[in-house]
Amino acid sequence: MRRLIAAALLPLALTAAACGGQATQEAQTTPAPGTSATPESFGENSLVIYSGRNENLIAPLIDKLKAATGVDVQVRYGDSAELAAQILEEGDRTRADLYFSQDAGALGALSKAGLLAPLPQPLLDRVPEKYRGADGTWVGVSGRARVIAYDPRQVKDAPKSVFDLTDPKYKGKVGWAPTNASFQSFVTALREVSGEDKARKWLTDMKANDTQTFAKNGDILNALDEGKISAGLINHYYWFEKVAEKGEAAVPSKLAFPQAGDPGSLVNVAGVAVLKASKRAEVAQKATDFLLAAEAQKYFSDDTKEYPLIEGVPTAAGLPALDSIKGPDLDLGKLDSLDQTLTLLKEVGLV
Repeated sequence: MRRLIAAALLPLALTAAACGGQATQEAQTTPAPGTSATPESFGENSLVIYSGRNENLIAPLIDKLKAATGVDVQVRYGDSAELAAQILEEGDRTRADLYFSQDAGALGALSKAGLLAPLPQPLLDRVPEKYRGADGTWVGVSGRARVIAYDPRQVKDAPKSVFDLTDPKYKGKVGWAPTNASFQSFVTALREVSGEDKARKWLTDMKANDTQTFAKNGDILNALDEGKISAGLINHYYWFEKVAEKGEAAVPSKLAFPQAGDPGSLVNVAGVAVLKASKRAEVAQKATDFLLAAEAQKYFSDDTKEYPLIEGVPTAAGLPALDSIKGPDLDLGKLDSLDQTLTLLKEVGLV
């Protein structure tokens, strides 16, 4: 089973590496200094994290973790799929104590392979059930919503569904990023919710409608603001980060949160899991506790403009409440079928 799942993750990891440099929210593949040491060389209050989240994004949070817990943390940074494939290959020999994934799909793959340890119920209960593993082996720590960004100078009525974008009126005016990991997770949700045939038809229709291809979400947003396209598929935080940097007056695009149940309204999570093979499970749980406490959750809200997942921490100004987003009825662990999505995207001619 492990070999089958690793084989499924490998092409995704290679694709992600080939398409590197997405944006600050996405993982870099260069390991951090000092990560070549073995776990046995660390003390009992040490922790090895394999992080699919970008070092520039997460390093300040890791510093906060060290300060709050006194834990000696060593981090290996890379793409989430690459690191998951490595953990699958390492098996019980893995050096990782805690796996920090960019999305739920890779967590689901490791769960399916039986490599994750159950988390204490009090930790799990801090997060709504739909944002954690059904078997209790992983938990989301921050959320990101898929949105349709649009240019109100060109679009009078905001699109309510991703299926609206195949309308001839949008021909040549929509942007997407097929090699982007978050887009591929969205297509996986589309496959799981609407079925393979409908997903294929949507992709084919969008391609026939001359949808414009970009390398990353930030490029889509810039093209929107420059009036080069009229709509684009991105994650919500790109818009909020740009507004925080440049001011809302300098960002003419707006965001549309798709209607309830639409695959385009997917809320994916970054999440963590403790490796079953870890000899420092208690320390890894201590780190998980920190990530699900107010300080870390406020960091996600204030600094990365993601959704905090615990009660009592406000979202970034202007964001709709998380519970107001009625995404598709989907077990996020099923996003582990990304290999089938990649096959579909290849068949349609998008990657």
